[in-house]
Amino acid sequence: MYQPVHFRKAKKIWFMGRYVDWPRAFVHSMSHALHYGNSVFEGIRAYPTAAGPAVFRLPEHIDRLLLSARTIKMTPPYDREQIIEAVLKTLRLNKLRSAYIRPLFFYSYGNLGLVPKFSPVELLIGAWEWGAYLGDKTEKGVTTYIVPWRRIHYSQLDMRAKLGGMYVLSTINGLVAREHGCDEAIFLNLEGRVAEGPGENIFIVKKGVLQTNALTESILEGINRTSLLEIAADRGIPTRVAPIRLKDLFNADEAFFSGTAVEVAPIVQVTDGSNPKKPGKTRTIGSGRRGEITQLLAETFRDAVCGKLPEYEKWLTYVDKKAGRRSASPRRKGRSST
Repeated sequence: MYQPVHFRKAKKIWFMGRYVDWPRAFVHSMSHALHYGNSVFEGIRAYPTAAGPAVFRLPEHIDRLLLSARTIKMTPPYDREQIIEAVLKTLRLNKLRSAYIRPLFFYSYGNLGLVPKFSPVELLIGAWEWGAYLGDKTEKGVTTYIVPWRRIHYSQLDMRAKLGGMYVLSTINGLVAREHGCDEAIFLNLEGRVAEGPGENIFIVKKGVLQTNALTESILEGINRTSLLEIAADRGIPTRVAPIRLKDLFNADEAFFSGTAVEVAPIVQVTDGSNPKKPGKTRTIGSGRRGEITQLLAETFRDAVCGKLPEYEKWLTYVDKKAGRRSASPRRKGRSST
């Protein structure tokens, strides 16, 4: 029996069209994905609003989940609309007003050869109440460690996909950062430029210009990243998508992580451990506190996901369809910025 000690308010998991009590084990230990990491997943959040809980950019997340499945040569047993409805039903059943949502496709039990010829693709959806990934550091600021191991290169895999096995690199280096007394890791890419965190995109601010990097810098093209670029443009903040060099990060006026789990978390200190033969030098970013643009974007983002800003209502799918005003069916894209 598996108790939901670190999964607050989790009661039921959606699994292949039925609901299973959270403590019940239901995935075989010889499942293909457990041995080879060939799963794909999404991290999605639902937020409380005046009209009840609403899921942030649910269709876009499910579109990416299906792209990830295609990348790993999966034939999903459910289509886009069925998955969207399953997510909403899972939130209703668990009676969650705010939640972190994890849909996951995986190659299940069948065979253990490297090619999953006889291992069917299965889908599960879990949801629970989970605060910001880095806790109170989301407000105070995050200390970071640039790890010596480089991010997987965009020429090796489709970096738009969230592939389970790729995250072993994130796990290892998240632990490395914490061994060095820091809150989170930062990866460089093979070119030696700033890529991203273990599960977060990176933004910097210099002289009032907000900058992040592109897919060709070996990053995941985050949905929150795209949303923040749009919010910034709407608020009159100049934006730029371009490579971030180490000196750009070190000399930034502000820097922050973005992502579904982390939301918006200021980076206030960076220790450069990228060369293991040299002692890591620690630098303070800007004032060493959350900057004005970071704060504006974080507050605006929070108001948007909680349904307080009508111009971003397009991003919300309400769990209670009677309360909701967005249909989950049309595919919507955020405005790109350069």
